[in-house]
Formats: sequence, structure tokens, C-alpha cells
Amino acid sequence: VMTKIRTACLFLLLPLCAAAQKKKNSPAGSQDVIKVPLRAEHWSFQPGTVEFTTYKSVPAMKLLNKSDTVVSKQLDFTNGTIEYDMLSSSPFSSFYFRRASRKENECFYFRTFVSGTDNAVQYAPTLDGINMWDMLPQYQTAAWINKDDWNHVKLVISGRQMRVYVNDTSKPALEVPYLEGNTWHGGIAFDGQTIIANVVVKPDQTEGLPPGAGTDITNNNPSYLRTWQITQPMITPEKVDFSKAWIPGKDAPWETIRAERTGLINVTRKFGSAENRARRIVWLKTNIRSTVAQTRHMHLGFSDEVWVFVNDKPVYIDKNLYGYPILKQPDGRCSIENASFALPLVAGSNEVLIGLANDFYGWGIMAKLDKFENVIFDK
Repeated sequence: VMTKIRTACLFLLLPLCAAAQKKKNSPAGSQDVIKVPLRAEHWSFQPGTVEFTTYKSVPAMKLLNKSDTVVSKQLDFTNGTIEYDMLSSSPFSSFYFRRASRKENECFYFRTFVSGTDNAVQYAPTLDGINMWDMLPQYQTAAWINKDDWNHVKLVISGRQMRVYVNDTSKPALEVPYLEGNTWHGGIAFDGQTIIANVVVKPDQTEGLPPGAGTDITNNNPSYLRTWQITQPMITPEKVDFSKAWIPGKDAPWETIRAERTGLINVTRKFGSAENRARRIVWLKTNIRSTVAQTRHMHLGFSDEVWVFVNDKPVYIDKNLYGYPILKQPDGRCSIENASFALPLVAGSNEVLIGLANDFYGWGIMAKLDKFENVIFDK
């Protein structure tokens, strides 16, 4: 009997011993704290662009120009907590994480020149070299940024979610329910004319933040048009704004594209960036089946230029160009608030066709009707 008891105890202890040995041999257990050295051999940068020094009595890394980027050499970050102190004289100061490359990464940045306003900080992923700031206005918010003293920044990153704290670790300045980037792990990096100190990484310490995606409340709204057909992009000729000859013919190839969160048809994610930032146009079409003849109102978010046709008739033409008087609210970002116009529907099938041009950062649309009555959308 004693032999059987000893054998049973041995089998119970084996998994615990294995787990303990695994943790002992693990290079980055859940309680690790990595104080990232601010010395030249630990970072990649262009010669003459970064100075390693002491500032306000602590080791610091000083980025000398607005366009400088300095990248960690050995750190491969997935989930956990990242903290650092920064002091910036640049209009923009960015921090990158899960950085696979310059073209694919996650980014949180400061607009230091508008401290205290509702767009002082922003999260935006980089997709194929395009920072998606203008497509994701819901991920920007207010923060108060010290000009003459350290700003303490803390990011808690868990799977698809992130919380960011700026100078107050008791309350997040920004909560991101869904990280939109294409990468799941990678290095960290900084840019902007900024002084960086006290960089600390705590792998896998996520403070109870769930890794799954947070709620997208637009999922409860059936009025969004979420399934479209799309053409391949075409580079538009120089000095030509639009031509009806660009409208696809009956034999043109189409493929399906479906909305992401908030109803966004993300054309940037599908087609990436254009060579030399050339202006391109795609066509999107969907079908609305109406049981009666009626006029509905379409709410349309878009970046940057649209030509809307219903049953081959033009119903709306507009531009949303950041930095120009024609920009739409909110401040040239793509939002369902950008535009609203009448959409005449006949009883039966109605084709909605949209030409969408882009030559500035993110590219896409979001569309919904004012009411989901007597209509059926493509699925």
C-alpha cells in the first residue's frame, strides 16, 4: 500500500517539478523586469542622429532630429507593460512596438504642439508604410504634456487591447479595445526630436487586461453596409480629377471586401501603399434591395474623394482633404459624420457604386443608412 501511495505522490509531483524547471530555464518569465540599457550598442540608428548622455541626472538617449528613428536591437516584445520617460521639443514624438519593420508596426504618439486638446495623443498602426491616423479618430484623446520636465508614459498591451497612461498611472489617458496592426510581436523604437530615459519592459505583465478584442458597439447597428465588391486600384493621370471613362465596364473583375470594426472598409489594408504616393482610384459597389420605392439618407465616411452613383445616376460628389477648407469634420478624419445625402431607391434591386480616390495616408469608406426599413443588404 505504501509503495502505491509513494508512486501516486511521485506522479503528482512530476508536473510541478517540470513546471518549476521550465520557469527556471525560461529567459523571460512572467515576473521579469527588463531595464533597457540606453547605450549605443543596444540600439540601431543612423550615425550622428542619436546621442547617449546623462540628462536630469539619469542616463538618457537624445534623438537629434525630427525624423530620427532609433530601434532596439535585441528586444522582441509581444505582451506586457512598457514604461519610459520622455521630454520632447518636436511637434511629434512617437513610440513603436511590435515593430516588424518600418512599414509594419503599432504606434502611439504625442502631438506635443497641441497639449491639452482632444487630439494630443493618438494610437495608429502602420500598414505597409501608411500611418492610419486619419482613419481611426476614435483612438485619439486629450493629454497634458510637460514641456520642461519628464513625461512618464506607461503602456499595458495584452493581445488585441491596450491601455496608455500619461503622467498619471491611476487612470488611462487612452484605452484601445482593438489593436489594428498586422503584427503580433517585434521590437520597440522611438522617433521625434526627443529625450528618452528609464525604459523598462515587463514581459507578460498585463495587469489583468483581457487579450481578446473589446466591444465594437457598431455591431449592434444593422444599418451599416458591410459587404462590397471592389476593383483593383488604378493610378489616375496627372492633372485629371475624374473621368466617367474610369467607371468599370460589365466585364470588369470584382472581388469581395468586408467591413472591419466600426463598419470601416479598409482599402489601405487590402492594397497597401502606392509607389511614390501616387493618387489612385478604386471602385466599390453593393446592392440594396428595397421592398418599396423610397428615399433614405446615407451617412458616409470617406478618405479622400468620392463619386457616388445609384442605379447609374450621380447622387453625391465630395472631397475630404486634410489641411484644406474642403475637409470634413472631424478635422479631415474618416468618420461616419463626414457626410449625409439623399439616396433614392426604387422598388427592387439598387446598385450603389462609389469611386474612391486617395493620395494622402489612409484610404477607405464607412457607410450606413438612416433607417433599416424595407431594405436588404448584400451579405
